[in-house]
Amino acid sequence: MADPYQNNIYHQGDGDSYGTYGHGSDGYGYQTDYPPQEEDAASDATEGHDEDDQMYEGEYQGIPHPDEVKTARRAARAKARTAADAVSEQEELAEQYEDIMEDCGHGKFQWTLFVVLGLALMADSVECFVVALVLPSAEKDMCLSHGEKGMLGLIVFLGMMFGAFIWGGLADKVGRRKCLIIVLAMNSVSAFFSSFAQGYGFFLFFRLFSGIGIGGSVPIVYSYFSEFLQMDKRGEHLSWLCMFWMMGGIYASFTAWGIIPRYGWGFSMGTEFQFHSWRVFVLVCAVPAIAALIGLMFMPESPRFLLENAKHDEAWMILKQVHDTNWRAKGEPERVFTVTQIKTPKTQDDEFIEIQTATGTAFQRWVVRTLTLTKLVIKNVWSLLGSDLRLSTLLMAVIWFTMAFSYYGLSVWFPDMIKHLQHEEYESKLKVFHREKVEQFHFNFSLENQVHKEGEYINDKFINIEMKSVKFEDSLFVDCTFEHIRSTETFFENCTLIRTKFFDTDIYKEKFIDCTFENVTFEHTRKGCHLDYDEENDVLIYLVSFLGSLAVLPGNIISALFMDKIGRIKIIGGSMLISAGCTFFLFLSFSQAAIIAWQCLFCGVSVAAWNGIQVITVELYPASKRATAFGVLNAICKLAAILGSSIFASFVGITKVIPILLSFGALVGGGVIALKLPETREKLLL
Repeated sequence: MADPYQNNIYHQGDGDSYGTYGHGSDGYGYQTDYPPQEEDAASDATEGHDEDDQMYEGEYQGIPHPDEVKTARRAARAKARTAADAVSEQEELAEQYEDIMEDCGHGKFQWTLFVVLGLALMADSVECFVVALVLPSAEKDMCLSHGEKGMLGLIVFLGMMFGAFIWGGLADKVGRRKCLIIVLAMNSVSAFFSSFAQGYGFFLFFRLFSGIGIGGSVPIVYSYFSEFLQMDKRGEHLSWLCMFWMMGGIYASFTAWGIIPRYGWGFSMGTEFQFHSWRVFVLVCAVPAIAALIGLMFMPESPRFLLENAKHDEAWMILKQVHDTNWRAKGEPERVFTVTQIKTPKTQDDEFIEIQTATGTAFQRWVVRTLTLTKLVIKNVWSLLGSDLRLSTLLMAVIWFTMAFSYYGLSVWFPDMIKHLQHEEYESKLKVFHREKVEQFHFNFSLENQVHKEGEYINDKFINIEMKSVKFEDSLFVDCTFEHIRSTETFFENCTLIRTKFFDTDIYKEKFIDCTFENVTFEHTRKGCHLDYDEENDVLIYLVSFLGSLAVLPGNIISALFMDKIGRIKIIGGSMLISAGCTFFLFLSFSQAAIIAWQCLFCGVSVAAWNGIQVITVELYPASKRATAFGVLNAICKLAAILGSSIFASFVGITKVIPILLSFGALVGGGVIALKLPETREKLLL
């Protein structure tokens, strides 16, 4: 039977070669373990150096040389492999790749990629904040109803849910870099068009499209970056990467506060096209995605993905690039990339695609390839429920769901409760006027937060004023004039209007409920809504968002420093259980300041669980299923976010007990289940 694998040989200078893994020609023919160099084979770069003079500076403190540590690790892995009855091809690939990444080292290349992918993660964070920050202005600018506001808030998460599922699956078949470029481009283009969309329908569509794009960034970013990290760096540096999500929230809050209240930053073209400052903010929110997109143009594809798809030449060149970039930056350009042989499987999926797309018209080839790719992605998704991955997938699904349900539910509930308390305080100052009779009076002052019942207004003038939260009930207006009026939440109910004139006002007929008209005229009525920048841009909106984002800094730092020391499971379980306890502080005090404080505490503690969940998700699944699994679980996360935010918001103003108990129960359940997961901090990336 013919060998189903291909063997590619690479030679690099006088570099050594890896010894071969496996016990025959059917295994992965990777090579490792350097044979000792001959004395005369030293590199020219080291000629003239006396080895006795090259003293490792840590030797005086008894610190082992990094090469000694690396050798000890490889010896331990070789011993474990020898003790095992059988070593799978996947494990051989993982061990070979780990050896290569250890030789490449951790340095300039990883830090450059860290920044680029961090910007992509920032773009995802900004997308979660942008609608919430523009909604107070957008609802007035586009005259949104309560239902339309709710849909706009949920549509982004709906798009991100589909985006995570679709792009996570495609990243395992098409490539991490290629898919990430596409999703960032989609987000940037959608942000541009949504900022100019004048109607609610178009704005909603472009935000959905933006969500579908950026929703794929999180699964791809973590899968992509993890495949450039060696085992002892993986947990810490993936946790540091999570810092960019915090930075995205801070960036969105600061730019919103700096741009949206600035009315003069917008422009208009007639009455049909208005470009207010909140639209400028939507444009600025695309900057992280654009920056990441530019950076990705200079980054290579994941070599691990290429090896999984039998693209040996490209993988070898990228690994050499990583090696040379790191060691040149460390001042050791003489280091030689010594990989001379990599043997990887030729996947049948790629062969099938190549065969099916070799004939027919361009459109037919595209259809066949698309259908084949779809089948492969669906097959990969179903494989997550195979016997070897079923338990891990189900446990992770529950953990992702419970964490997202509580976190996003409370993230919506906290600011909504603050608004509710503000509204209650505002209503407590309501002024009620009964049976007032006003004749021949000129109202030249604004009316706010008032109810007028059974009043009589004879020959009165309401000119050039603002009416805010004003209601007239069972009142009579005779020979009155309303001119140049701006109104907000102003209504007339069961009123009688006789010979009354409305000129250049935004009081249109829909604001009259069960009223009687006799010779009433409406001229130059401004149908629609208007922006009130003093009211709609309360600094508290931005402050709550900023503090909630900044509060995760301590949790991010602690989780990054201890992720590899105490393990992922203890980080996740401990953080979720402590977060559950934090929810009970809401019973102690419920003022606006207290809610902000409890929100910061909850966010600061729960972020460690998020970091641990993302790290362990990467490590539990093999390279061929990693992005797919992350995408499916992230889609479950966004579904939980939609449910949590909807359910928690429905209890605002009714009771605080149910949201607190729901979040407590979900976090406790998820935290206990997390303790059942296998620890992965010393696991090779399959």
